[in-house]
Amino acid sequence: MQKRNATAAVIGAGDYIGSAIARKFAREGYTVFAGRRTGDKLAQLKADIESTGGTCEARALDARKEEDVIAFLDEADRMAPLDVCVFNPGANVNFPILDTTERVFRKVWEMACYGGFLTGREAARRMLPHGRGTILFTGATASLRGGKGYAAFASAKFGLRAVAQSMARELGPQNIHVAHLIIDAGVDTAFVKERIRARGGDAAVAAIEPDQLMNPESIADAYWYLHTQKRDAWTFELDVRPYKETW
Repeated sequence: MQKRNATAAVIGAGDYIGSAIARKFAREGYTVFAGRRTGDKLAQLKADIESTGGTCEARALDARKEEDVIAFLDEADRMAPLDVCVFNPGANVNFPILDTTERVFRKVWEMACYGGFLTGREAARRMLPHGRGTILFTGATASLRGGKGYAAFASAKFGLRAVAQSMARELGPQNIHVAHLIIDAGVDTAFVKERIRARGGDAAVAAIEPDQLMNPESIADAYWYLHTQKRDAWTFELDVRPYKETW
């Protein structure tokens, strides 16, 4: 592993996609700053990265709090120039519209949209003086269409997509690559399998075929691909799905 004088910050370094992204960039020589609300849950990710010779700093932060985002990215940029920032918090909830409380709607928007604005703005503030950088936002099927029971989640994801698109148009000419990655399928996680079990029981889980769900490591490869694109052919939006997924 060739170490780089550069930092990759992952906000929303959860157990699956976020951790896979962190491990990928660590393997490529980046100092990784990993953050999530429950910072104690990052111990295993930090140990995994350091066991293979990588560098990982783990921090607790709430992406909805401006002061947390500022402090987290300040520290990341001091460690080594901030070169990559990934916004990946999850906010996937399903409620019938009459059961969607004001609190649920507001919290989902704060987590998935407002937090993305804070992260993107603060990442840009640190990257612009360096003259380069990549800011990546995690989207979902709900970024493009609102499904039954997903008024809160889809509205937040629609908003995040708009934030990312506006940033890409503004920051691209300043050598900051902003991209939005739509994950248009279920990911191979315990959460997704529990949803499948709730709909169809253990038999539905047992019937899952190889590569029917997305591997978090494959998703991480897509983030790396976006980051390493040549700037004469940057992608703003990339949608990924398994070969079995209908769309």
